[in-house]
Amino acid sequence: MIRFKNGRILPMTNGCEITEGEVWTNGSKISFVGKPTEEQLKNTKFDRVIDLDGDVIMPSFKNAHTHSAMTFLRSYADDLPLQNWLYTKVFPMEAKLTGDHIYWLSKLAILEYLSSGVTACFDMYFNPEDYVHANTECGFRTVLCGSVSGGAENIERLDSCMKQFNGIHPLISYRLGFHAEYTASRELLEGMGELVKKYKAPVSTHNSETAKEVRECVEKYGKTPTELFDSLGILDYGGSSFHCVHLSENDMDIFAKRGMYAVTCPGSNSKLASGIAPICKLLEKGIPLAIGTDGPASNNCLDMFREMFLVTALQKLSLNDAAACPAGEVLKAATVGGAHAMGLDDCDVIAEGKQADLIVIDLKQPNMQPLNSIANNIVYSGSKTNIRLTMCAGSILYENHCFSVGEDPKRIYARANEIISSMRD
Repeated sequence: MIRFKNGRILPMTNGCEITEGEVWTNGSKISFVGKPTEEQLKNTKFDRVIDLDGDVIMPSFKNAHTHSAMTFLRSYADDLPLQNWLYTKVFPMEAKLTGDHIYWLSKLAILEYLSSGVTACFDMYFNPEDYVHANTECGFRTVLCGSVSGGAENIERLDSCMKQFNGIHPLISYRLGFHAEYTASRELLEGMGELVKKYKAPVSTHNSETAKEVRECVEKYGKTPTELFDSLGILDYGGSSFHCVHLSENDMDIFAKRGMYAVTCPGSNSKLASGIAPICKLLEKGIPLAIGTDGPASNNCLDMFREMFLVTALQKLSLNDAAACPAGEVLKAATVGGAHAMGLDDCDVIAEGKQADLIVIDLKQPNMQPLNSIANNIVYSGSKTNIRLTMCAGSILYENHCFSVGEDPKRIYARANEIISSMRD
């Protein structure tokens, strides 16, 4: 058991309300939250006691959309619009990837997640077997998102992955998904609808990321991507849509009706000049929100602090309203919203019986002082330098700038550089 004492607790069970007390973990779960009695302390044996010294303990961030292994393209294909970026830079390099590449490149991403307070991500990429190995070896939690594209023959592969990866490991789960409308044939989309009926399960995909994507879908099908998916039964059990920049009013009504999560990726959308998602309108309609970084090729970092600031700042700017999208909504989206969008309902808050996926925020740094509002500090002035500790499933994987992932970070860095060097040859 691990005892966190003398801390401020931000459990996210009641907005951004902070209490004082202790958090105990036992194995992979949280076993106690609150102020213990002398009797409880006397009768409990701890493997380790961590004095928080007034720092904040809170649920970890959940990266609700990413492509982790794209670390190899960080700062390789910059300053290009999305379609050029994808077809002239990204897709040709991705064709050279091997399973071993993805294994090492994913480990590099995991280090960055942990240093940013992230303990789980919703990852859409190739070679799931190699990605699973990287995650389980590091002790990192991940939800694999189906990434099929092309023709209907790929539906069988998605069906197979659902059976293969769900239940394979406590840290791994798999959800139905496809890349996007513009990379899928009509037959594949119809097959997705049938698979949804079979599993009665949610589906996730890139959706309305650019104006061009929406315009061409309307020209082709007479419907927006969201309307098309809904007409084919793909959204019957909800799911998550990534980006959601160019949604119509009807699209948002469909989201609300189907219980869809909108996953915003403001860093990537800004860098690729895709636009600003209508976050405030989504929230007004009761549509739940989560936050993702997107991949490190289009962001280029995997930093949830930067994403949180951009979510609120871009809304204020686009609406010319400094009161738009308050910090509390953003912090909820980065923690609770992300967990729920990924199906990780036992990883959402700090409460007894929940998974011990938590972080400690160092308040004893100048950017976190004074303590007028700790939640606002985290969103508006916080950075990954404030992450003192990151725990996933009860295991401390990052503490005081040191990693415990079963691998020397220097070796991971070296392999990543070797991989990109060989691909350029």
